[in-house]
Amino acid sequence: MANNNQPNQAKTASGTSIQHVKQQNAQQNQQQYGAEYASETSAQHVKQQNAQAAAKKNQQNQQQQ
Repeated sequence: MANNNQPNQAKTASGTSIQHVKQQNAQQNQQQYGAEYASETSAQHVKQQNAQAAAKKNQQNQQQQ
């Protein structure tokens, strides 16, 4: 028999709380995004790439003058 601790919540045919599943999914998405972002982004690497791009741009500007 379905768990009726929260009678006002919508439930699926199998008795799963829809709101509870949505909350779990939202939490999982936030955790996954945070981990993915942190693992793929290195501040030092970004700074290095920006410096290289700026140097290349300056070099191209000097050659055009």
